[in-house]
Amino acid sequence: MADARVWLITGASRGLGRAFAEAALAGGDRVVAAARDVGPLEELAGKYPERLVPLALDVADRRGVFEGVERAAAAFGGLDVVVNNAGAMLYGMVEEATEEQIRAHMDVNFFGAVWVAQAVLPHLRARGGGRLLQVTSMGSGGGMATVGLYGAGKAALDSVSEALAMEVEGFGVKVTVVQMGGYETGLFTAGTTATEPLARYRPLRTEMEAMWGDAVAPGPDTAAPTVMELVALPDPPRRLIVGSQSFDHVLQMDRERTELYRSWEHLSRTAPG
Repeated sequence: MADARVWLITGASRGLGRAFAEAALAGGDRVVAAARDVGPLEELAGKYPERLVPLALDVADRRGVFEGVERAAAAFGGLDVVVNNAGAMLYGMVEEATEEQIRAHMDVNFFGAVWVAQAVLPHLRARGGGRLLQVTSMGSGGGMATVGLYGAGKAALDSVSEALAMEVEGFGVKVTVVQMGGYETGLFTAGTTATEPLARYRPLRTEMEAMWGDAVAPGPDTAAPTVMELVALPDPPRRLIVGSQSFDHVLQMDRERTELYRSWEHLSRTAPG
């Protein structure tokens, strides 16, 4: 147990966060499982009473995040692995979304992740290093109708995480952007806020819903072994796509973007900048 790592996982009550917590505990590690509602963690805490500490935390509350991280670090005497996983879905067309919906969404998916990163870095440095996993999405490299604001938050987190990785590497802290594929996490049900549909977008909405289809996504537990292997790497990558099909989709999107750039290269090169 002396070599057991200490994890802080946000959004740990369900989905990917819950799967990561269970995998870490099964591997002998200790976990501070953070969530707005820790009720669903009671059974898991009963199974691992000495190694799991539920932590009620709203990542959108910056002061609460800093106070919560202090409690998390005190629970087991420090932090080794932080998984910035808490997130939500804002589903609908950009024109349909209200200011309140957009700001609330970014408060969780972007600002909340930044607050957690800021709060945990002093603790990771004090440990002489550590791992910070920034959970984004396979779709963070480009926008898509009906989920554009979700993609925007993840893209912003992608960008700031790349910068953060450069800033903290000298302290021994390794940051990895974890681009998750499609898993059955409850994001599109319990974690979703929907806009009020505008009639003018009905045809496109129907088209997008047909594209999503009825395919059954794999369970989040199937992604946990990949994350456990990632955390164990002595020199982890700054970016990792999690999911075989998602890997193919991301590469295809990158190829299409490169082709678009090349097709308009003549126009790009008319400017000297």
